[in-house]
Amino acid sequence: MVKDYIFAVKPMQMNIPEQIEAIKRELPPHVKLVAVTKTHPVDTIMQAYSTGHKIFGENKVQELVSKYDLMPKDVEWHLIGHLQTNKVKYIAPFVSLIHSVDSLKLLSVIDKEAQKCNRIIDCLLQVYIASEETKFGLSADELHELLQSPELEQLQNVRVCGLMGMATFTDNMQQVRMEFRFLKNLFDEVKLRYFSAKPWFKDLSMGMSNDYRIAVEEGSTMVRIGTNIFGHRSYT
Repeated sequence: MVKDYIFAVKPMQMNIPEQIEAIKRELPPHVKLVAVTKTHPVDTIMQAYSTGHKIFGENKVQELVSKYDLMPKDVEWHLIGHLQTNKVKYIAPFVSLIHSVDSLKLLSVIDKEAQKCNRIIDCLLQVYIASEETKFGLSADELHELLQSPELEQLQNVRVCGLMGMATFTDNMQQVRMEFRFLKNLFDEVKLRYFSAKPWFKDLSMGMSNDYRIAVEEGSTMVRIGTNIFGHRSYT
């Protein structure tokens, strides 16, 4: 059983409603904002919710489950961090979108748990585009291999809606731009080759607080922003 998550953080003071509205005004209409709430307490998140924003993302299953229990039930929860197969069952009843699917094995487990809940769970396939070894994701070859797998056709309770990637954490914005451009080109190739008759394959999740403007310029349809809304985290 997942234990309650301890939110040991003292967030920097921010005018959260102003921040979230400013970012929304900046984003094109077709780009969805996922407000990343990791380590921030519910009363802080509710300041964003009070603006009418209802799409929130979490990195850790324990924290996601705890906040789901405490927050209004019309929130659309996204799991954006690395997901272990043994944790899928805790979020399967309610998660709206899983951004970080990086193997056929994980996709199969999500399908199994979704079937138990009589749901279809939307998923993004995470692609490795960074130069950092700490990042997760499929290579381009592994992505094609997964999409060509006969086993994928047997999964009836998951729906692959797009791709996700994390750029290298660097001050070299040209490198970041090239990584995002690579992912957008791969997205277009995959859509044409495997999903041309499936209109739900439309999400390209790339861009965070430090690089979301570049990501949008390069074709992102979904940005994951935490620090620019809630401030820097200060752990105890």
